[in-house]
Amino acid sequence: MTATSVQLIKHDNGIHHFVLDRPEARANLMDQQFTNDFAAATELLLASDWRGLVIRSAKDTFFAGGDLTALSQVNDDNAPAFFEMVETLKRCMRRLETAGKPVVAAINGAALGGGWEMCLFAHHRVALNRPHVKMGLPEVTLGLLPGAGGVTRTVRLLGLQTALPLLTEGKQLSPERALKAGLIHELADDQTGLIARAEAWAATHPEVSQPWDEKGYKIPGGTPSQPAVARTLPIVPAMVRAKTHGCLPAPEKILACAVEGAQVDFDTATRIESRYIVELARGQVCKNLINTFWFQLNDIKAGKSRPPQEQSTALGKVAVLGAGMMGAGIAYQCATNGIEVVLKDIDKHTANKGKEHARALLQKRIERGALSEAEAESILARIHATDIPDDLANCELVIEAVFENRELKENVTREAQTHLPDTAIIASNTSTLPITGLARAAEHADRFIGLHFFSPVEKMPLVEIIRGAQTSDATLAQAYDFVQQIRKTPIVVNDSRGFFTSRVFGTFTHEGMAMLAEGIHPALIENAAFLAGFPVGPLAVVDEVSLTLLDKVRRQTQADLRAEGQDYPHHSGEAVLDRMLELNRHGKAAGQGFYQYPAKGQKHLWPELVTHFDVQPEKITLQNAKDRLLYIMALETLRCYQAGVINTVRDANIGSIFGIGFPAWTGGALQFVNQTGLQEFLARAESLAETYGERFTPPEILINAARDNTPFSDSGASDDR
Repeated sequence: MTATSVQLIKHDNGIHHFVLDRPEARANLMDQQFTNDFAAATELLLASDWRGLVIRSAKDTFFAGGDLTALSQVNDDNAPAFFEMVETLKRCMRRLETAGKPVVAAINGAALGGGWEMCLFAHHRVALNRPHVKMGLPEVTLGLLPGAGGVTRTVRLLGLQTALPLLTEGKQLSPERALKAGLIHELADDQTGLIARAEAWAATHPEVSQPWDEKGYKIPGGTPSQPAVARTLPIVPAMVRAKTHGCLPAPEKILACAVEGAQVDFDTATRIESRYIVELARGQVCKNLINTFWFQLNDIKAGKSRPPQEQSTALGKVAVLGAGMMGAGIAYQCATNGIEVVLKDIDKHTANKGKEHARALLQKRIERGALSEAEAESILARIHATDIPDDLANCELVIEAVFENRELKENVTREAQTHLPDTAIIASNTSTLPITGLARAAEHADRFIGLHFFSPVEKMPLVEIIRGAQTSDATLAQAYDFVQQIRKTPIVVNDSRGFFTSRVFGTFTHEGMAMLAEGIHPALIENAAFLAGFPVGPLAVVDEVSLTLLDKVRRQTQADLRAEGQDYPHHSGEAVLDRMLELNRHGKAAGQGFYQYPAKGQKHLWPELVTHFDVQPEKITLQNAKDRLLYIMALETLRCYQAGVINTVRDANIGSIFGIGFPAWTGGALQFVNQTGLQEFLARAESLAETYGERFTPPEILINAARDNTPFSDSGASDDR
């Protein structure tokens, strides 16, 4: 018998089973083969003597969703075949849904995307109440929409107002939250109970139909033509656009699909849905997001940048030196993931302030209902605030998180290592200072490494691991494991001033200030960043970082380069930095920078900027301003890749998005080059260099890649460094 991904198991009581079990695979996937198998199983079932159907999985997960490899390959040529596959799948669902007999989904594991759509067409849904069971429609995060009935059924089940956040934000729900939301009907404590409950419901409900197939059905909350919905619906596109910046088409298409589908019959609505998913799957943004946020991110999670020969480790006790916002955030992140933390500062009062910062973060989670008081106290108990160096004994890792000053960092390292076991690793949280130089203060340079966290630590997903010249493979592997242990995403870079993220990020802030120095209106600069897909503009970012800190980093860099006999590369944006400091405008923390920060009301650009920097209207086109910000960061990423500072395309893409806010729609800084087209990117960079300066001059690695037409990838096609 030919292996099939949908097995029909018949039972004497007439309650038959569809067992989802993709041959020779760890998970069930929705693709052409599954569609064929599902259609064949549906025909067999409908031709049999059946009273009900239970859909269950033989895998650890219920259903993993769509085949992203196939989805990423949809193009103009194969789009009609993809459309027909989607329609065939939904016709099978619809035939089972309208057969008048009970269909029950027995959900034993994660049911996301297409997996959840396999549950939605069932009349009754029972889920195993376990933490690993998640349900939802996260397609939007990969530039897609739920195309197997997910939009249509969610809107008809919950109504537009409740459905839209689930659809446009890709929320994943636990079984208990899904039950509360009305998405599932029952919870089961174990696998036996799960199947028993599913079969019992099917046996006791011989004649069923979906709510939307019953006479007199109305969409909860009303259709778009009804006054209550019509009054609020017009503001939704603006809310979506505020989040997408107009760069991510999927949320806007989901909104359109939901609203259009709510005004027509069910079958027409699902056909509208099919057309929209084909449109999105054909687009470049979808391909960018799948490539980076699925394939490349999964490679990072699998440890592709980790020394493979080293054994995995888990840490039990960590020290953090410096209890400021960064150090306190690192301590909080460690403690919430079960690690004991020694939080040390120069005095007990300062150390306790760091612990109170962690308490405040936990309190917010308590208020959201995400944590109990007892759980919060248990986490806090893992943080030991101290000013006693001897408390560092038995710590397996020490993270130095003091101010960005070479002498201070070296002194802290020297003091700490006298109290540590010989096997301990020392890590610096520096954002710019070369690790190899800082390692000179350590007795064991092979156990010294950089761990660059981003602020605020509890929200930012990335940690940049910097390998010094003498850092061992064992140290790198332990650092990688630790970053994953505290549920952060690691990228690995080699030592260099500014490493990867700070070096590339600096070009963004400098370019923003350079444009202001040229007399370009600050509102245009900030809006260009917003419309290009950056989360915030370069002037706002400088305020957040603080102009004072930028000045300190500049002075430290100048001193280091002088000591090395090198010249400091001045930038036109520095004149703006100097002028702002002269005007005593130091940034957000000081209450005034490029923006005003009123005690009441929203921040706004300082009106006098236009006077101090001789701003002239229509100094630059919006497209040129957007391109300058995008291209300057992508070009610096190319230089880092060429110099071996960043080792892989995946680390460059994930690092640029997760760490420094490069627009997600691009798929990352190197994928932005690929998706633009190598020759097109090269030509545009040359044009920008001619107009705005040599900083836009294309590096050799780009010129070679464009000549050979070899996109940047980790397969090695363009790796001619």
